[in-house]
Amino acid sequence: MLRPMSSNDISEVTDLIHISINYWYAVYGRGPLFGSIEGTRVFCDVYEDLDPGCCVVAEHVDTKRLMGSCFYHPRETHVSLGIMNVHPNYFGYGVANQLLKHITDFAEKESKPVRLVSSAMNLESFSLYTRAGFVPRRAFQDMLLTVPEAGLDVDIPESRHVRPAVAGDIPAMVELENQISGIRREKDYRYFIENKHGIWHTSVYEAESGQIEGFLSSVNHPGSNLLGPGVCHTEPQAIALIHAELNASKGRTPVFLVPIDCPEIVRTMYSWGARNCELHFAQVRGECQPFNGVVLPTFMPETG
Repeated sequence: MLRPMSSNDISEVTDLIHISINYWYAVYGRGPLFGSIEGTRVFCDVYEDLDPGCCVVAEHVDTKRLMGSCFYHPRETHVSLGIMNVHPNYFGYGVANQLLKHITDFAEKESKPVRLVSSAMNLESFSLYTRAGFVPRRAFQDMLLTVPEAGLDVDIPESRHVRPAVAGDIPAMVELENQISGIRREKDYRYFIENKHGIWHTSVYEAESGQIEGFLSSVNHPGSNLLGPGVCHTEPQAIALIHAELNASKGRTPVFLVPIDCPEIVRTMYSWGARNCELHFAQVRGECQPFNGVVLPTFMPETG
């Protein structure tokens, strides 16, 4: 049975995210992605802040245990498919198919495409999405880099154009992403810049003319340390923004997604000591404008 997540479900959904993702990594011979269960709750907290009531859970009819959950993010131009999880005890029951159909049916009623970022290494999820009509549009290599306690001390000429974002930048950020990716999500950027919980940081690239030509956000939390989302016109702009957001995570090891067709960014990240940890695809079900610049996606909140 599918139903909306209630406030009483948050602890169980947190457990579900923690168990299912760590299980997948263990099956494929990798260490756990999440440490404490308490830290994993950040996903539920952030998603409920942004989109209250936009999580559907699959409940076992007899035991009332949660078999799976999926968050989704309705936006002006699209619906973003958020983190989806199925408890290992219920693999093979068709739970993920039911959850996904619920979201795609919702999007069809809204006449909007659905976007997501999915693992290229998880063939089960890749098959799930492509069977449902999603099309991979861009590939990304996940990179991680341990930032020294004193910060990443490298010379980036374009850094003179980078500064912390302020609320007044939001309209320009929204228009820039619409130009580059064909999507709009003002509430996300307002949430990051307001930063009520003290875990977000956002930088903008401001040209000599005063025009905003790029931006990048990041989250720094025990349960999630990621760069993104962000967009910009050029690879040198992206490198300057990545440098700024890495230095917002001094002493930590954030993960960030780099388009595989941006060789200047990739080479620079290697020269800084970054290494690959996974591959992901941006996938879209429905209308999709070709990307017109550099896109740096993330998983919280998700949008390909």
